[in-house]
Amino acid sequence: MAKPKIALVGGETLLGKEIEDVLKSRVKAHVSTYSATGEGNFGESEGEAVYVEPFEASSIQDARAVIFAGTAEGAQKVYEVVTGLPGKPLLIDCTGLLENRPEARIIAPLLADTDVPDTGLLELAHPAAAALALVLSRLNNASPVRQAIVHVFEPASEQGRRGVSELHQQTTSLLSFKPLDKQVFDAQLSFNLLAQYGEEGIAKLARTEQRIERHVASLIAQSVAKTPLPSLRVIGAPVFHGYSLSVWAEFKKTAETEQLAEALASAQIEVRGSNDDAPSGADVAGQSGLIAGDIRIDHNNPRAAWFWIVGDNLRLTADAAADLVMKLEVPAR
Repeated sequence: MAKPKIALVGGETLLGKEIEDVLKSRVKAHVSTYSATGEGNFGESEGEAVYVEPFEASSIQDARAVIFAGTAEGAQKVYEVVTGLPGKPLLIDCTGLLENRPEARIIAPLLADTDVPDTGLLELAHPAAAALALVLSRLNNASPVRQAIVHVFEPASEQGRRGVSELHQQTTSLLSFKPLDKQVFDAQLSFNLLAQYGEEGIAKLARTEQRIERHVASLIAQSVAKTPLPSLRVIGAPVFHGYSLSVWAEFKKTAETEQLAEALASAQIEVRGSNDDAPSGADVAGQSGLIAGDIRIDHNNPRAAWFWIVGDNLRLTADAAADLVMKLEVPAR
């Protein structure tokens, strides 16, 4: 089987680098990379300066898919170029910047091995939304869920290199008593937890929260088991990579930790028992899937339980993109 040619817009971003690595290791695809804006510019490859060609219709005529991991400026250009082609390739948006296009369909390969919809534009579900929808779906199969409350801890890498760099700068500056860089978060994220970022910051927790809620609602609506929509809140956490989810779920009957652990255990979710260390973001960095653990029955409600879920945000999105690309394999000529 010949592998499809893939165009990756935003190859220099944190997410783009992760996607390229996963594609090359899992799909063995030929990946052509373009800048986050889709414009031609100079970049770096293996320590040497290289010119990155602009993203144009002539350069993607034979591409089976275009994966977008770039900027808002790049999103507009990529959408116009792809939709203007007569035999347009599949456009996979990993950023949420094309979500409002009428033909966009939210999809989460983490949940099920589904066929690629013939829509032209696929919006990868937010990694925390995909994780939460999967967890609730599997729990509901074991015992019907009555309600759920979730705290989602967001890592700095959701804001790309700028977010990671600012968290690093804040940490080193605090330890050396220097002024803090606050361009991305407009607040002190280092050594802190934030219910919201500053008004002048680039990042907005409320925006992320709304996106996760939309995607969870869409994924649950697509699933066979219709679990109740969870109440959730997103919190800015001083970590570089990996989402952590603190999930409280109440069931319609008395819950048992063993039964709940068995319900979660799957190819997508590693479950750690009471004798194992609780999962952490450091454990899942660079790893596929989710890790669940520290499952506890609520002391005040025998029909409810707490769960701690972690997943690498960049790897979850990169794996989802690779899963879709793998379905585009075509016979060799």
